[in-house]
Amino acid sequence: MQRYREDKIDRVRELAMQVLQRVHTEGAYANVALAQTLRDTVLAERDRRFLTELVYGVTKAGESLDYMIGQYVADIRKVQPAIRELLRLGFYQIFVMDRVPPSAACNTAVELAKKHGRRGADSFVNGVLRAALRAPERAVLPTGRDARALALRSWHPAWMVERWMRAYGYERTEALCLCNNTSAPLSVRVNTLRTNRSALMEQFAVAGAEARASRWVPDGIVLHAHGALDDLPPLRAGLAQVQDESSMLVAHVLGAEPGMTVIDTCAAPGGKTTHIAQRMENRGRILAFDIYEEKIRRIEQNARRLGISIIEAEMRDAREIGAAYEAMADRVLVDAPCSGLGVLRRKSDARWKKSASDRKTLPPIQRAILASAARAVKSGGVLVYSTCTMEECENAAVVQDFLRAHPHFTLEQTGAFLPEQKTAEPMVQIMPETDGPDGFFIARMRRT
Repeated sequence: MQRYREDKIDRVRELAMQVLQRVHTEGAYANVALAQTLRDTVLAERDRRFLTELVYGVTKAGESLDYMIGQYVADIRKVQPAIRELLRLGFYQIFVMDRVPPSAACNTAVELAKKHGRRGADSFVNGVLRAALRAPERAVLPTGRDARALALRSWHPAWMVERWMRAYGYERTEALCLCNNTSAPLSVRVNTLRTNRSALMEQFAVAGAEARASRWVPDGIVLHAHGALDDLPPLRAGLAQVQDESSMLVAHVLGAEPGMTVIDTCAAPGGKTTHIAQRMENRGRILAFDIYEEKIRRIEQNARRLGISIIEAEMRDAREIGAAYEAMADRVLVDAPCSGLGVLRRKSDARWKKSASDRKTLPPIQRAILASAARAVKSGGVLVYSTCTMEECENAAVVQDFLRAHPHFTLEQTGAFLPEQKTAEPMVQIMPETDGPDGFFIARMRRT
């Protein structure tokens, strides 16, 4: 016998529950699972925004939501997966979203529990959410300046907060955590092979987007109130490429010129590769490598969309490049696989998929790639190492180890090669909470 009424089922919240189950039980990426759902489902724009907020909000809050639920439930891990997601959705709406009536959050969750839960699940959900409404003080997250309290209040893993507090102190760590919970700025790179920044900004304005010139790079634009990216004509026409400002710095620091031979060792999805091609005026040769066939296709697709013909994309492990292309390249870029802690704003579930052990497993891979890449650099050529993280063990320590083992390379004043805001830094570290763009590291070295 059916225990629920279909006309009482809230479709958006049901979709949110299903996406969250894929994320938490199947290991799906939140942005990928949500994008698939949005493609497969016809929703009004308001409902699309609500679904997106629910999925990304609950995913980002992570263990902090479970801590709150744990003040009313003995062990949330023993709860049926669908019901667990309904409780997370309910708590997020009650305690985080200020425009959702608590009664609506509770009633819709109960009705969905009737449909997706075992017998008695609706009473369980109703009891937990009503208890939270009656005694909300029990769900208050702990105060204090210790790492665990800050981690819970700021929706971050405790190990991550502990590490940052050791490196930066409490105030800066708190600012970094809060920054990670904001929306990352959307920036695009002008395709200078087809247009210029002022003309492109006018086209974005005509398309209804608010645009301002980047203060970091001469070919960057920051967009506000832009609507759906797929609907923006300048992007569809290949006049621009979505790319963060700090990522755009890399091609400028690399300094590739028309006619040169360039190797991009870890190139997918091709943002930096295509930027290098633009800086080379689509003249010369760029060898772009990655280990996954699908990512190679993405590089090729990006190049075609932007009208770039000098990129040769190929599947190859970056650790094999030195042996295959000995002293062939004028410029070599190693945008190394890293912990990605500088881009947590962009991926709601990323912080919970990271591991404290990354600092042990990643640097050996980074050092091996850098050592291989160095063999491909011509005498007098340039090697650039970059990551999208702030971890010293993946950044400065890797570069210093490399320089000690390769005395024929010297570290140049990387900050002097920044296009707009030049500095005297030997290695450049961008921090999201103070600088604005994604967290990023760049070091430029020359072979003697």
